[in-house]
Amino acid sequence: MERLFYRPKDAATVLGMSRTAVFRLIKSGELRSIKHDGYRLIPAAALVDYARALETRASVEVA
Repeated sequence: MERLFYRPKDAATVLGMSRTAVFRLIKSGELRSIKHDGYRLIPAAALVDYARALETRASVEVA
């Protein structure tokens, strides 16, 4: 079964960035997350949405 949620450290690995950068994205609202029982969790769909937003932003900047 595919993972549904990632901890910030794991999300950072998936995105190829630091844990601090992931928390910065969460704080700015660029990356959705939830808090559950004291844990910060990032839905897998939020990682995909963030990656798509980066691609869109990059294609707009190039044009």
